[in-house]
Amino acid sequence: MPVRRRGLTGVAAGVAMAVVAGAFAAPALAGEYGEYGEYGERHRATREAMEAALNADAPGVTVQARDRHGDKHGEWNAAAGIGDLERQSPRGAHDRYRVGSVTKTFVSTVLLQLVAEKELRLDDTVGRWLPGVVEGHGHDGDKITVRRLLNHTSGVFDVARDPGFREKVFSEKFLAHRYDTWTPAQQVAVAMGNEPHFKPGKGWKYSNTNYLLAAMIIEKVTGETYADAIERRIIEPLGLSATSLPGTDPRMPAPASRAYMKLSGAPDAKTHDVTELNPSVAGPAGEMISSSADLNRFYSALLRGEILPGKQLAEMKRTVLKDKSDPRERYGLGLESRRTPCGTVVWGHDGDIHGSSSEVVGTEDGRHMLALNFNGPEGDRAAVIDAEFCGK
Repeated sequence: MPVRRRGLTGVAAGVAMAVVAGAFAAPALAGEYGEYGEYGERHRATREAMEAALNADAPGVTVQARDRHGDKHGEWNAAAGIGDLERQSPRGAHDRYRVGSVTKTFVSTVLLQLVAEKELRLDDTVGRWLPGVVEGHGHDGDKITVRRLLNHTSGVFDVARDPGFREKVFSEKFLAHRYDTWTPAQQVAVAMGNEPHFKPGKGWKYSNTNYLLAAMIIEKVTGETYADAIERRIIEPLGLSATSLPGTDPRMPAPASRAYMKLSGAPDAKTHDVTELNPSVAGPAGEMISSSADLNRFYSALLRGEILPGKQLAEMKRTVLKDKSDPRERYGLGLESRRTPCGTVVWGHDGDIHGSSSEVVGTEDGRHMLALNFNGPEGDRAAVIDAEFCGK
């Protein structure tokens, strides 16, 4: 999804541009690696877009591209900008990072595996599996299906829009609450204190609560947590060694850069280091840590039909319009599609969590993939993606 860009200003701009200039003084980006010498040259437009996307609110970026070149498959890993503002160290080409809502695709994949195993149906109601959980202020779980949770047409109120939740999580008060533990049930209860966004099936609105409920259904069906299910069904079989669901552990595993964001909209708002946080605040809606290489591996395998049977993959790719005024972006079951300016359709998901902005997309056949992360909320992901899939 496109994100707003800001220009560099003041001293921060000078520092950031100095580091970037140093990184780009050589023929290739600092931290650029490929399986064969000429491969990186194919990503010139992507390199330029990465450099242009850096700003004071997104000091560093890391990417991996995977595609086919002639009869060879190649991987290109690169980074630009600053990974640690205090030490002025560069962003790492193989960083791990918090992927935010990219977690949702993993949750949806597990649910669809359970559908394939006939443990539940997409048209089962939430009320069947979680009786009494989705009710109050107009919510009715007996009228909401699992499918509508996964494609965000349920109308269930998004907990991230609750005023009390926002104050603790997205304002300066976050600094006093960054180590608080949240459970999906607690967050769903907060959401139920608000009216639905609309009646089930009567619109589209992104709601993190949908995936809190989806994870609760996984646990009800399997007897194991969604995190254990993802670990057993996806992470271990694919060998995703950099991917984890940290639960309540606030630390980032190495290698990783620092994460930065402002917690106020005031003109003089301070940029905070928000690297450490209790990821249960995002839970099944966005707690996962991964790397660009792991994300490309997962989504490529998913798109190639190696994780889900054909019927369930087709269901995942049955999309609805996110915005009727913009037909380019559509949402399926934890998987979204976007038409680039050159006409290429890419599939994947984006994700944002404190100080970390990520996206992974690929062609429908899974042969050309791109995963990227900014260690701040204002990096222009869309520009980098368009450069990779449309650049010359």
